[in-house]
Amino acid sequence: MNFLEEYDAIVIGAGAAGLMAAGVCAGRGKRVALFDKNEVLGRKLRITGKGRCNVTNHCSVEQAIENIPRGGKFLYTALTAFPPQAVMEFFESRGVRLKTERGRRVFPQSDSAHDIADALARFALGAGAEALREPVLSLLSHEGGIWGVRTHRGDYRGKTVLLACGGASYPGTGSNGDGFRLAKLAGHTVSEPVPSLIPLVETGEDCRSMMGLSLRNCGVKVTAMGKKKPVYEDFGELLFTHFGLSGPTILSASAHMHPMKPGKYTVHIDLKPALDARQLDARLLRDLEKNKNRIFLNSLDELLPQKLIPVIVRRSGIPPETRCHSVTREQRQALSGLLKDFAVEIQGFRPISEAIVTCGGVSLREIDPRTMESKLRKGLYFAGEVMDCDAYTGGYNLQIAFSTGHLAGGYL
Repeated sequence: MNFLEEYDAIVIGAGAAGLMAAGVCAGRGKRVALFDKNEVLGRKLRITGKGRCNVTNHCSVEQAIENIPRGGKFLYTALTAFPPQAVMEFFESRGVRLKTERGRRVFPQSDSAHDIADALARFALGAGAEALREPVLSLLSHEGGIWGVRTHRGDYRGKTVLLACGGASYPGTGSNGDGFRLAKLAGHTVSEPVPSLIPLVETGEDCRSMMGLSLRNCGVKVTAMGKKKPVYEDFGELLFTHFGLSGPTILSASAHMHPMKPGKYTVHIDLKPALDARQLDARLLRDLEKNKNRIFLNSLDELLPQKLIPVIVRRSGIPPETRCHSVTREQRQALSGLLKDFAVEIQGFRPISEAIVTCGGVSLREIDPRTMESKLRKGLYFAGEVMDCDAYTGGYNLQIAFSTGHLAGGYL
């Protein structure tokens, strides 16, 4: 067969995992082709974290695994070989100064994701990897192994091939599920991708009426119909939107909400987590006494954000024009219960195209965790979101990409 070019390794996808793998492999003296359909390398990486890029989480390997609900044990070798501290040192040594924020989240000091993507691109290209802006149509196989790829221009020979083309989130960046298609063609089992780390759509209109309101310190608990124990609990930030709920706690909660059916899940928000029921009742008594001659609707300014007040008043069942001195003990206790358990019934997820990552992908049972090589096809490797593993929000998913890309790059 006539090839356009012959390489030691072919990397499909110039994202976080692909760029890392290409740089590591080329740094070993290998001739590497880096295929990507975008003109700009690391396109999806440049918009992560709302353009700020939560690079990793300043934590131990054990803490990272605790935050990876699917695939944590499988990733132990990769995370140990290239842990969060190594990722931080990697970027710092390349001139990208980092900072650690709440929840151990690590960002570039510039708050620009471009700095991270540019550093990775310089690493890969500087090591000698060749960037080819062509979509890969299929893999070339022979006697149980993979030995190249086919594009519109023709065939390219590669002794090894790495699939690092992401999941199915943000398809406009090129992460449109091509990796799943190629893996299936190679005979791998691919579980249907579903959204993970994705905003939630409410049943009703309460969140819409509070659109734009951000709560920094609240308790979040998710319950599922028919289950006694909560499926998820957290504390931190959330955002009310025109469709429902978003923010860090909600995105992490969404990773536990499968399968999604309307009415199956309810998000319970503790608006006053610093106060127990007795303390909150005492606070309400003081506020009502202080405003005893005012109407109830106008008495909550010091207790709640302005956008939240009309919804709380309506849900409390206390007539808005009631004078505070007339609020009964039963009404006050009902209000207290509402503040400790503001429930939002969930109808579904936002579209998968809006997911930060997807849940699903190539079965981990078919991948060697020590090398990231396929157990079914010699010479075929995987890294990043194309595999069936995903984590909570907080930098863990990029850590997975960097660690698996770094490990695979050492064997390509």
